[in-house]
Amino acid sequence: MSREQEYAGVRAVRTEGGAVEVTAPGYRLTVDADGVSARMFATATAWARGPASVQQPLVLQLPGVIDQMGLPDETLSVSPPRLETDGPYPRITVTRRSTAWRHALTSVVCTREGPELCWEVAGQGELASVQPLAVRAALGGRGGGLRPSGHAWRTLFSPNPGPPRRLTRGAGESAVIGAWGDARPGRGHWFFTPAPLCFALTQEPLPDDADPAAHPAGSGWWTVGVGAPVEESTFTGLTYVPSDDAFHLSLDYEGHTRVDGSFTTPSVLVSPGHPDPYEGLRHHRDWLAGHGWTASRGDAANGKDGLGRPSWWSEPMFCGWGAQSARARDTGRAAPDLSTSEEYDAHLTHLDAHGLTPGTVVIDDKWQRAYGSWEADTAKWPDLRGWIARRHDAGQKVLLWWRAWATEGVPDEWCVRTPDGRPVALDPDHPEARELLADNILRMLSPGGLDADGLKIDFTADTPSGASLTSRGPNWGIALLHRQLAVIHGAAKQAKPDALVVTHTPHPAFADVTDMIRLNDMLRLDDPDPYAPIVPQMRLRAAVAGAACPDLLLDTDDWCAPDREQWREYWAVKHQLGVPALYVVSHLDRTGESLEESDYAALRESWAQWRRAGRKPARADG
Repeated sequence: MSREQEYAGVRAVRTEGGAVEVTAPGYRLTVDADGVSARMFATATAWARGPASVQQPLVLQLPGVIDQMGLPDETLSVSPPRLETDGPYPRITVTRRSTAWRHALTSVVCTREGPELCWEVAGQGELASVQPLAVRAALGGRGGGLRPSGHAWRTLFSPNPGPPRRLTRGAGESAVIGAWGDARPGRGHWFFTPAPLCFALTQEPLPDDADPAAHPAGSGWWTVGVGAPVEESTFTGLTYVPSDDAFHLSLDYEGHTRVDGSFTTPSVLVSPGHPDPYEGLRHHRDWLAGHGWTASRGDAANGKDGLGRPSWWSEPMFCGWGAQSARARDTGRAAPDLSTSEEYDAHLTHLDAHGLTPGTVVIDDKWQRAYGSWEADTAKWPDLRGWIARRHDAGQKVLLWWRAWATEGVPDEWCVRTPDGRPVALDPDHPEARELLADNILRMLSPGGLDADGLKIDFTADTPSGASLTSRGPNWGIALLHRQLAVIHGAAKQAKPDALVVTHTPHPAFADVTDMIRLNDMLRLDDPDPYAPIVPQMRLRAAVAGAACPDLLLDTDDWCAPDREQWREYWAVKHQLGVPALYVVSHLDRTGESLEESDYAALRESWAQWRRAGRKPARADG
């Protein structure tokens, strides 16, 4: 058998000068003889109609940077590349001397899709950060300092939405995908926490409001994706770090991962030749699945649709937050104060009078007495169990809004805390905190408790972050968030096998702890100018979630619409994206504009179209 056949079309040879040259169906890679850098081209096939002659190489810096807390990782020397041919694909290894580790090695497995890199170190210490595709060298002269990887990309696509008016950004801008974020400047990446850890880039310049799915396939998109088992994803986020015609990645561990012996970083796959970012995300998910890094979903409690999902999950839903906010505008009261049985009865009566009976009702913030105890506020909901029972009698299901990471009502010692003992988040690694979570969810959802039918989980972007924080167990960052959701999802299914858990976590490894992906708020209302066209943004989010988690339903959300015209435009396409979600009843909260009879007719028709389509969305990028 020839080497080309053995490696499924990937060939690797060592040149007389000591370099290693790799030829694959979609790319060419040359690892320099000094072991520091590699140059990569997409082939004409991968580039489609774009002529290969105009390409600039991607220059990859191989050694990597794995900093300890208080001890930077500098490279003192690098060995020539070593070619290994005893695996399913050629593997190139480079060793180096490090100021932080006894041993350090870079592995490059040359797969058909692209080079897959990871970094191994041996020693002791707490990880501060891992910076793939860079080298911080102490070699003197021009070889010293931080050297990122060089590129000629012009446009960057992040699957974690940022400013809603922008669908792409320049390749010289930064981007963050992770488990945290908020409304403050530079931290507005909270819509998906986490999104799939995969950036897409192209050498073609695009306006930042351009639909990347409509970009000609001949332009060629590259993906740079990160993968690891979710329990080993103990970093808070992945950052694309730009510099002059260059970039590298950064994974923030914040000192919460201890190395005592050896450590292998998450893998990075650099893959060219995708027609658009969403196809790149589908390939990214396939890559994760090939390693066993995606979650598998079993039959959801004898469900009735083709994917084992209860049919009621796909029913149009009403969430009261928008109506609460509209009433807050009218009354001057705080919106959470208007989560009451009286208000919700009025909302549903109004909708029913216009021929709109949602299959699912979401009781939103703040139905509970305390965020961390999840007991009904009896001043607002004197008989929440009875109210839910009446909805059941009407053939409807009820979800309860739930705030992730809440500490209100939770003993301080069961929380992630600051050095002076202040609680910042419930700690799902603490056994008593886990028991509290599970017991309360059982009480909320079980037939012997409130008998609600599921949860809408919000504020996952409050995942704790900080090197000085203390927690009980080994998990941190993305792994800690998954740990919390695993407790919640497991308890929900124990209470009711067909319970519905809604999150905004469209990472493929989170498909086992969520049943539906919420597309989240339309706008970032804390921006100086929050107004933005919402349909392109919501199509983008639906396309990302559909590519990353194809077996999950999508909650289309409905808040906060910039104005009635855009609200109407979004409703005209909602049934193409996912489960239609209605947040308003009589008027919009942002502008005060009233719904007209034509709006109620359009809502009825949208719900009917969704049902006629078999409760299945079209591909959002199609």
